[in-house]
Amino acid sequence: MIRAMEEKDYEQVHSLWMSIKNFAIRSQDDSKEGVVRFLRRNPGISVVAEEDGRIVGAILCGHDGRRGCLYHVCVSEQYRLRGIGKAMVVHCMEALKKEKINKVSLIAFSENDIGNAFWKEIGWTKREDLNYYDFTLNKENIVAFNR
Repeated sequence: MIRAMEEKDYEQVHSLWMSIKNFAIRSQDDSKEGVVRFLRRNPGISVVAEEDGRIVGAILCGHDGRRGCLYHVCVSEQYRLRGIGKAMVVHCMEALKKEKINKVSLIAFSENDIGNAFWKEIGWTKREDLNYYDFTLNKENIVAFNR
């Protein structure tokens, strides 16, 4: 079952993130407070997939009024290749359409072979015509990769 992510889902979603190899989270943005802030700013757009009474997939999804963005798209390894990821993406796209958002982007790490294959398979376009830049405002917001 795909449904909107709620604040009460944080513990299970965080546990899912921590179970995925090479998944990257930020110490502050992905803390409970950071995720709750994101969900409140973007109500009803982020999703979870539930099976067997537990959360097996999740997407943080939001927009700035112009462009949507997907963050932390993941499905538990034992539940992959069953259409869960695609169903969650479609749910997010429908929610963004209702918000009058016309374009959606995401970032996939170059080394994320499974994720990159997924995005290619469901018809997303890999951009080769731009450079991605970021600037860290808060150096205490540390990025860590699950190993």
